[in-house]
Amino acid sequence: MDKFHYEENGYNRSEVHAFIENVIKETEDLIKKYQEQKNSIKQLENRIKSYEQLEETIKQSLINAEKTSDNLKRLAREEADVIVHDAKSNASRIVNEALIKAERIEQRADTLERNMKIFKRKLKIIVEQQMAVVEEIEVLDLKDD
Repeated sequence: MDKFHYEENGYNRSEVHAFIENVIKETEDLIKKYQEQKNSIKQLENRIKSYEQLEETIKQSLINAEKTSDNLKRLAREEADVIVHDAKSNASRIVNEALIKAERIEQRADTLERNMKIFKRKLKIIVEQQMAVVEEIEVLDLKDD
């Protein structure tokens, strides 16, 4: 604390006034600093609230992204199952069609083979008949001599 000089009627007025002015200035500075700190604290509290809201929004976004990811995976699995099922059905149909076609071809081959045997027999009979005619011609030629 400052010490004041004594004068007639008490302390030196100018020193007391200077001291009071100094105390007022320091008090005003402290009030101003307090207000600045109060405003700074308010701004920081608002920023914290903003960050907390942002954090909550990010959490919700992550939860939603995870749910969406799970749904996409589930849908992909279901679609894959459908594709596999369709592929198996198509494969079975193709195999069945191929078996039916092979059976038809086999039946045609059997028919062709039977027809070939019949044709050979008939051709053999015709050739034998023609040979008989040729031999008869030779016999006739011999008798005419």
